Amino acid sequence: MERVSPFSVDLLRRRPDVEAPELVAVDAADRLLLDTAADRLRAGGAIATVNDAYGALTLGAADLSGVAVRAFQDGVVNERALALNAAEQGLQGTYRSFPLTAGLLDAVTTVLLRLPRSLDELDELAGVIAQHAAPDVQVLAAGRVKHMSLSMNAVLARHFTDVSAGLARQKSRVLVASGPRPGAESPFPRSARHDVGLGAPLELRAHGATFGGAALDPGTQLLLPHLRGPVSPEGGEVIDLGCGNGAISAYLALAHPHLRVHATDQSASATASTLATAEANGVADRIRVSRDDALSALPDASAGAIVLNPPFHIGSTVHAGIAHRLFDACARVLAPGGELWTVWNSHLRYRPVLERLIGPTRQLDRSPRFTVTVSTRR
Repeated sequence: MERVSPFSVDLLRRRPDVEAPELVAVDAADRLLLDTAADRLRAGGAIATVNDAYGALTLGAADLSGVAVRAFQDGVVNERALALNAAEQGLQGTYRSFPLTAGLLDAVTTVLLRLPRSLDELDELAGVIAQHAAPDVQVLAAGRVKHMSLSMNAVLARHFTDVSAGLARQKSRVLVASGPRPGAESPFPRSARHDVGLGAPLELRAHGATFGGAALDPGTQLLLPHLRGPVSPEGGEVIDLGCGNGAISAYLALAHPHLRVHATDQSASATASTLATAEANGVADRIRVSRDDALSALPDASAGAIVLNPPFHIGSTVHAGIAHRLFDACARVLAPGGELWTVWNSHLRYRPVLERLIGPTRQLDRSPRFTVTVSTRR
Protein backbone atom coordinates (compact mmCIF):
# COMPACT_ATOMS: atom_id res chain seq x y z
CA MET A 1 0.00 0.00 0.00
CA GLU A 2 1.32 3.42 -0.89
CA ARG A 3 2.31 5.80 1.85
CA VAL A 4 -0.16 8.62 2.54
CA SER A 5 1.96 11.74 2.85
CA PRO A 6 2.00 13.48 5.17
CA PHE A 7 0.70 11.35 8.04
CA SER A 8 -2.69 12.59 9.21
CA VAL A 9 -4.33 11.84 12.54
CA ASP A 10 -7.60 12.92 10.93
CA LEU A 11 -7.61 9.73 8.83
CA LEU A 12 -7.43 7.39 11.82
CA ARG A 13 -10.33 5.06 12.49
CA ARG A 14 -11.41 2.95 15.46
CA ARG A 15 -12.22 -0.34 13.67
CA PRO A 16 -12.37 -3.16 14.63
CA ASP A 17 -13.61 -1.40 17.79
CA VAL A 18 -17.09 0.11 17.86
CA GLU A 19 -17.47 3.06 15.50
CA ALA A 20 -20.18 5.70 15.99
CA PRO A 21 -20.47 9.45 15.34
CA GLU A 22 -20.03 10.21 19.05
CA LEU A 23 -16.91 8.02 19.38
CA VAL A 24 -13.59 9.37 18.10
CA ALA A 25 -10.28 7.75 17.16
CA VAL A 26 -8.19 10.78 18.16
CA ASP A 27 -8.94 13.58 20.58
CA ALA A 28 -7.52 16.90 21.73
CA ALA A 29 -5.28 15.22 24.31
CA ASP A 30 -3.59 13.11 21.62
CA ARG A 31 -2.99 16.21 19.51
CA LEU A 32 -1.64 18.22 22.45
CA LEU A 33 0.70 15.41 23.45
CA LEU A 34 2.17 15.11 19.96
CA ASP A 35 2.62 18.89 19.72
CA THR A 36 4.26 19.06 23.16
CA ALA A 37 6.62 16.17 22.41
CA ALA A 38 7.45 17.14 18.81
CA ASP A 39 10.88 18.72 19.41
CA ARG A 40 11.97 15.92 21.72
CA LEU A 41 10.82 13.27 19.23
CA ARG A 42 12.75 14.91 16.40
CA ALA A 43 15.89 15.04 18.57
CA GLY A 44 16.24 11.25 18.51
CA GLY A 45 16.47 8.55 21.12
CA ALA A 46 14.40 5.46 21.80
CA ILE A 47 10.65 6.07 22.05
CA ALA A 48 7.80 4.11 23.61
CA THR A 49 4.09 4.78 23.63
CA VAL A 50 1.84 3.46 26.38
CA ASN A 51 -1.93 3.00 26.04
CA ASP A 52 -2.22 4.67 22.67
CA ALA A 53 -5.89 4.30 21.75
CA TYR A 54 -5.97 3.83 17.96
CA GLY A 55 -2.55 4.86 16.68
CA ALA A 56 -2.35 8.64 16.97
CA LEU A 57 0.59 8.60 19.39
CA THR A 58 2.51 5.65 17.92
CA LEU A 59 2.17 6.60 14.27
CA GLY A 60 2.53 10.29 15.04
CA ALA A 61 5.74 9.67 16.98
CA ALA A 62 7.12 7.43 14.23
CA ASP A 63 6.32 10.06 11.62
CA LEU A 64 7.95 12.88 13.61
CA SER A 65 11.05 10.96 14.74
CA GLY A 66 11.81 8.68 11.82
CA VAL A 67 12.66 5.86 14.24
CA ALA A 68 10.81 2.66 15.07
CA VAL A 69 8.53 3.15 18.06
CA ARG A 70 7.76 0.55 20.72
CA ALA A 71 4.10 0.40 21.69
CA PHE A 72 2.18 -1.12 24.58
CA GLN A 73 -1.62 -1.20 24.42
CA ASP A 74 -3.60 -3.03 27.07
CA GLY A 75 -6.44 -3.83 24.68
CA VAL A 76 -5.95 -6.25 21.79
CA VAL A 77 -8.68 -4.36 19.91
CA ASN A 78 -6.44 -1.29 20.12
CA GLU A 79 -3.47 -3.26 18.80
CA ARG A 80 -5.56 -4.36 15.84
CA ALA A 81 -6.83 -0.84 15.18
CA LEU A 82 -3.26 0.47 15.26
CA ALA A 83 -2.19 -2.17 12.74
CA LEU A 84 -5.06 -1.31 10.40
CA ASN A 85 -4.37 2.42 10.64
CA ALA A 86 -0.65 1.87 10.05
CA ALA A 87 -1.40 -0.15 6.92
CA GLU A 88 -3.87 2.42 5.65
CA GLN A 89 -1.30 5.22 5.94
CA GLY A 90 1.65 3.20 4.68
CA LEU A 91 3.36 3.11 8.09
CA GLN A 92 3.76 -0.64 8.49
CA GLY A 93 7.08 -1.48 10.08
CA THR A 94 7.40 1.88 11.85
CA TYR A 95 6.51 0.41 15.23
CA ARG A 96 6.55 -2.84 17.18
CA SER A 97 4.03 -3.98 19.79
CA PHE A 98 5.36 -5.12 23.19
CA PRO A 99 3.85 -6.41 26.42
CA LEU A 100 4.31 -4.31 29.56
CA THR A 101 7.77 -5.69 30.33
CA ALA A 102 11.39 -4.58 30.35
CA GLY A 103 11.69 -5.05 26.58
CA LEU A 104 9.21 -2.24 25.98
CA LEU A 105 11.31 0.27 27.92
CA ASP A 106 14.95 -0.78 27.79
CA ALA A 107 17.07 2.33 26.96
CA VAL A 108 13.91 4.35 26.17
CA THR A 109 14.36 8.09 26.74
CA THR A 110 10.88 9.33 25.75
CA VAL A 111 7.55 7.81 26.76
CA LEU A 112 4.23 9.12 25.47
CA LEU A 113 1.46 8.00 27.81
CA ARG A 114 -2.30 8.42 27.68
CA LEU A 115 -3.35 8.95 31.27
CA PRO A 116 -5.78 6.28 32.46
CA ARG A 117 -8.66 7.24 34.71
CA SER A 118 -7.67 4.55 37.21
CA LEU A 119 -4.98 5.57 39.69
CA ASP A 120 -4.05 1.91 40.16
CA GLU A 121 -3.42 1.59 36.44
CA LEU A 122 -1.29 4.74 36.44
CA ASP A 123 0.61 3.47 39.49
CA GLU A 124 1.46 0.19 37.80
CA LEU A 125 2.42 1.83 34.50
CA ALA A 126 4.59 4.47 36.18
CA GLY A 127 6.31 1.84 38.30
CA VAL A 128 7.23 -0.28 35.28
CA ILE A 129 8.50 2.77 33.37
CA ALA A 130 10.62 3.96 36.29
CA GLN A 131 12.02 0.46 36.80
CA HIS A 132 13.06 -0.26 33.22
CA ALA A 133 13.47 2.95 31.18
CA ALA A 134 16.70 4.92 30.77
CA PRO A 135 17.80 7.10 33.72
CA ASP A 136 17.22 10.22 31.61
CA VAL A 137 13.74 9.17 30.50
CA GLN A 138 11.05 11.81 30.21
CA VAL A 139 7.42 10.74 30.45
CA LEU A 140 4.86 12.98 28.78
CA ALA A 141 1.39 11.96 29.93
CA ALA A 142 -1.76 13.52 28.51
CA GLY A 143 -5.42 13.41 29.40
CA ARG A 144 -8.67 15.28 29.26
CA VAL A 145 -8.86 17.75 32.13
CA LYS A 146 -12.27 16.46 33.26
CA HIS A 147 -10.71 13.04 33.89
CA MET A 148 -7.55 14.33 35.61
CA SER A 149 -6.88 15.01 39.28
CA LEU A 150 -4.04 16.13 41.53
CA SER A 151 -3.85 12.53 42.73
CA MET A 152 -2.29 11.66 39.38
CA ASN A 153 0.60 14.02 40.10
CA ALA A 154 1.06 12.33 43.47
CA VAL A 155 1.09 8.86 41.88
CA LEU A 156 3.72 9.95 39.35
CA ALA A 157 5.75 11.55 42.16
CA ARG A 158 6.03 8.17 43.87
CA HIS A 159 8.03 6.96 40.87
CA PHE A 160 9.72 10.15 39.57
CA THR A 161 11.58 12.97 41.30
CA ASP A 162 10.23 15.75 39.07
CA VAL A 163 6.58 16.11 38.01
CA SER A 164 5.13 19.22 36.39
CA ALA A 165 1.99 20.19 34.52
CA GLY A 166 1.80 22.05 31.23
CA LEU A 167 -0.78 24.61 30.20
CA ALA A 168 -4.23 23.36 29.30
CA ARG A 169 -5.41 23.49 25.68
CA GLN A 170 -8.84 22.48 24.43
CA LYS A 171 -9.65 21.03 27.85
CA SER A 172 -6.57 18.78 27.76
CA ARG A 173 -3.28 18.88 29.67
CA VAL A 174 0.14 17.21 29.67
CA LEU A 175 2.02 16.11 32.80
CA VAL A 176 5.79 15.72 32.47
CA ALA A 177 7.73 13.35 34.74
CA SER A 178 11.47 12.73 34.89
CA GLY A 179 14.07 11.40 37.32
CA PRO A 180 12.89 7.80 37.73
CA ARG A 181 12.95 6.19 41.17
CA PRO A 182 13.55 2.49 40.34
CA GLY A 183 13.52 -0.25 42.91
CA ALA A 184 10.13 0.18 44.57
CA GLU A 185 8.34 -3.13 45.12
CA SER A 186 5.21 -3.39 43.00
CA PRO A 187 1.91 -3.87 44.89
CA PHE A 188 0.39 -5.58 41.85
CA PRO A 189 -1.53 -7.70 41.46
CA ARG A 190 -3.66 -6.46 44.34
CA SER A 191 -5.67 -9.06 46.23
CA ALA A 192 -8.94 -9.39 48.12
CA ARG A 193 -11.01 -12.22 49.64
CA HIS A 194 -14.78 -12.51 49.16
CA ASP A 195 -17.36 -14.78 50.76
CA VAL A 196 -19.37 -16.25 47.87
CA GLY A 197 -20.92 -19.20 49.67
CA LEU A 198 -18.43 -21.83 48.58
CA GLY A 199 -17.14 -22.78 52.01
CA ALA A 200 -13.89 -20.85 51.55
CA PRO A 201 -13.41 -17.25 50.42
CA LEU A 202 -12.87 -16.53 46.75
CA GLU A 203 -9.38 -15.06 46.28
CA LEU A 204 -9.33 -12.33 43.62
CA ARG A 205 -6.20 -10.80 42.09
CA ALA A 206 -6.09 -7.70 39.89
CA HIS A 207 -3.50 -5.73 37.97
CA GLY A 208 -3.89 -1.99 37.66
CA ALA A 209 -5.89 -1.76 34.43
CA THR A 210 -8.39 -4.48 35.36
CA PHE A 211 -11.86 -2.98 35.66
CA GLY A 212 -13.02 -2.93 39.27
CA GLY A 213 -9.68 -4.10 40.62
CA ALA A 214 -9.89 -7.04 43.04
CA ALA A 215 -13.45 -6.14 44.06
CA LEU A 216 -16.47 -8.34 43.45
CA ASP A 217 -18.80 -6.08 41.50
CA PRO A 218 -22.50 -6.20 42.45
CA GLY A 219 -23.62 -7.51 39.06
CA THR A 220 -21.29 -10.49 39.28
CA GLN A 221 -22.34 -11.01 42.90
CA LEU A 222 -25.98 -11.32 41.78
CA LEU A 223 -25.03 -13.72 38.97
CA LEU A 224 -22.75 -16.15 40.82
CA PRO A 225 -25.34 -18.14 42.85
CA HIS A 226 -27.14 -18.98 39.60
CA LEU A 227 -23.96 -20.64 38.32
CA ARG A 228 -24.03 -23.28 41.06
CA GLY A 229 -26.29 -25.51 38.95
CA PRO A 230 -25.60 -26.89 35.45
CA VAL A 231 -24.42 -24.09 33.16
CA SER A 232 -23.92 -26.04 29.95
CA PRO A 233 -26.60 -28.19 28.31
CA GLU A 234 -23.93 -30.55 27.00
CA GLY A 235 -21.29 -30.23 29.72
CA GLY A 236 -17.70 -29.64 28.61
CA GLU A 237 -16.04 -26.26 28.56
CA VAL A 238 -17.74 -23.00 29.54
CA ILE A 239 -16.54 -19.65 28.14
CA ASP A 240 -16.15 -16.69 30.49
CA LEU A 241 -16.26 -13.79 28.03
CA GLY A 242 -14.76 -10.57 29.40
CA CYS A 243 -13.18 -12.43 32.30
CA GLY A 244 -11.82 -9.33 34.08
CA ASN A 245 -10.32 -10.29 37.44
CA GLY A 246 -11.34 -13.94 36.98
CA ALA A 247 -14.15 -14.00 39.55
CA ILE A 248 -16.61 -15.88 37.32
CA SER A 249 -13.99 -18.31 35.97
CA ALA A 250 -12.67 -19.21 39.41
CA TYR A 251 -16.18 -19.55 40.84
CA LEU A 252 -17.22 -21.90 38.03
CA ALA A 253 -14.11 -24.03 38.49
CA LEU A 254 -14.56 -24.18 42.27
CA ALA A 255 -18.31 -24.90 42.12
CA HIS A 256 -17.93 -27.59 39.41
CA PRO A 257 -14.79 -29.66 40.05
CA HIS A 258 -15.02 -31.44 36.68
CA LEU A 259 -15.74 -28.36 34.58
CA ARG A 260 -13.20 -26.70 32.32
CA VAL A 261 -13.35 -22.93 31.72
CA HIS A 262 -12.08 -20.85 28.82
CA ALA A 263 -11.54 -17.33 30.20
CA THR A 264 -11.07 -14.65 27.56
CA ASP A 265 -10.70 -10.88 27.56
CA GLN A 266 -9.27 -8.29 25.21
CA SER A 267 -7.29 -6.67 28.07
CA ALA A 268 -3.75 -7.83 28.85
CA SER A 269 -4.26 -6.69 32.44
CA ALA A 270 -7.46 -8.73 32.75
CA THR A 271 -5.98 -11.93 31.37
CA ALA A 272 -2.98 -11.61 33.70
CA SER A 273 -5.37 -10.98 36.60
CA THR A 274 -7.48 -14.03 35.75
CA LEU A 275 -4.36 -16.21 35.62
CA ALA A 276 -3.32 -14.90 39.04
CA THR A 277 -6.83 -15.49 40.44
CA ALA A 278 -6.91 -19.03 39.04
CA GLU A 279 -3.56 -19.79 40.68
CA ALA A 280 -4.62 -18.25 43.99
CA ASN A 281 -7.68 -20.51 44.11
CA GLY A 282 -5.88 -23.67 43.01
CA VAL A 283 -7.81 -24.08 39.76
CA ALA A 284 -5.26 -22.93 37.17
CA ASP A 285 -5.15 -26.44 35.69
CA ARG A 286 -8.81 -26.13 34.60
CA ILE A 287 -8.91 -22.52 33.42
CA ARG A 288 -7.56 -21.73 29.96
CA VAL A 289 -6.93 -18.00 29.49
CA SER A 290 -6.72 -16.21 26.14
CA ARG A 291 -6.44 -12.57 25.07
CA ASP A 292 -8.85 -12.07 22.20
CA ASP A 293 -11.35 -9.56 20.85
CA ALA A 294 -14.98 -10.70 20.97
CA LEU A 295 -14.25 -14.43 20.54
CA SER A 296 -12.65 -13.80 17.12
CA ALA A 297 -10.40 -16.88 17.41
CA LEU A 298 -13.28 -19.31 17.99
CA PRO A 299 -15.18 -21.08 15.20
CA ASP A 300 -18.89 -20.67 14.54
CA ALA A 301 -21.35 -22.79 16.56
CA SER A 302 -18.56 -24.25 18.69
CA ALA A 303 -19.64 -23.41 22.27
CA GLY A 304 -22.25 -24.91 24.56
CA ALA A 305 -22.28 -22.17 27.17
CA ILE A 306 -20.99 -18.63 27.57
CA VAL A 307 -21.11 -16.47 30.70
CA LEU A 308 -20.91 -12.70 30.19
CA ASN A 309 -21.00 -9.62 32.38
CA PRO A 310 -20.77 -7.07 29.54
CA PRO A 311 -19.19 -3.63 29.95
CA PHE A 312 -21.53 -0.68 29.59
CA HIS A 313 -18.88 1.84 28.61
CA ILE A 314 -16.20 2.32 25.95
CA GLY A 315 -13.30 4.16 27.52
CA SER A 316 -14.92 6.98 29.45
CA THR A 317 -18.13 6.97 27.36
CA VAL A 318 -21.26 5.09 28.41
CA HIS A 319 -22.27 3.26 25.25
CA ALA A 320 -24.34 0.14 24.49
CA GLY A 321 -22.36 -0.63 21.34
CA ILE A 322 -19.77 -2.82 23.06
CA ALA A 323 -22.41 -5.05 24.68
CA HIS A 324 -24.25 -5.45 21.36
CA ARG A 325 -20.96 -6.37 19.70
CA LEU A 326 -20.33 -9.06 22.33
CA PHE A 327 -23.90 -10.38 21.99
CA ASP A 328 -23.28 -10.68 18.23
CA ALA A 329 -20.11 -12.64 18.95
CA CYS A 330 -21.97 -14.98 21.32
CA ALA A 331 -24.67 -15.57 18.69
CA ARG A 332 -21.98 -16.62 16.21
CA VAL A 333 -20.04 -18.89 18.56
CA LEU A 334 -22.90 -20.59 20.43
CA ALA A 335 -24.11 -23.88 18.99
CA PRO A 336 -27.88 -24.34 18.55
CA GLY A 337 -29.29 -25.00 22.00
CA GLY A 338 -26.26 -23.41 23.66
CA GLU A 339 -26.86 -20.90 26.43
CA LEU A 340 -25.69 -17.37 27.18
CA TRP A 341 -25.77 -16.51 30.88
CA THR A 342 -25.48 -12.79 31.43
CA VAL A 343 -26.00 -9.99 33.94
CA TRP A 344 -26.63 -6.43 32.83
CA ASN A 345 -27.64 -3.01 34.11
CA SER A 346 -31.43 -3.16 34.24
CA HIS A 347 -31.96 0.32 32.80
CA LEU A 348 -30.22 -0.74 29.56
CA ARG A 349 -33.11 -3.12 28.72
CA TYR A 350 -31.05 -5.67 26.82
CA ARG A 351 -33.67 -8.43 26.82
CA PRO A 352 -35.20 -7.57 23.41
CA VAL A 353 -31.68 -7.47 21.95
CA LEU A 354 -30.87 -10.87 23.45
CA GLU A 355 -34.15 -12.31 22.15
CA ARG A 356 -33.37 -11.05 18.65
CA LEU A 357 -29.68 -11.97 18.48
CA ILE A 358 -29.52 -15.16 20.58
CA GLY A 359 -32.99 -16.59 21.11
CA PRO A 360 -35.57 -17.19 23.85
CA THR A 361 -34.49 -15.38 27.00
CA ARG A 362 -35.73 -15.91 30.55
CA GLN A 363 -35.05 -13.81 33.63
CA LEU A 364 -33.38 -15.56 36.54
CA ASP A 365 -33.00 -12.67 38.97
CA ARG A 366 -33.34 -8.94 39.28
CA SER A 367 -32.21 -6.28 41.72
CA PRO A 368 -32.84 -2.54 41.61
CA ARG A 369 -29.71 -2.20 39.44
CA PHE A 370 -29.09 -5.51 37.67
CA THR A 371 -30.88 -8.25 35.75
CA VAL A 372 -29.68 -11.83 35.30
CA THR A 373 -30.89 -13.73 32.22
CA VAL A 374 -30.16 -16.92 30.32
CA SER A 375 -30.71 -17.02 26.55
CA THR A 376 -30.91 -20.20 24.44
CA ARG A 377 -29.43 -20.12 20.94
CA ARG A 378 -32.16 -20.84 18.44
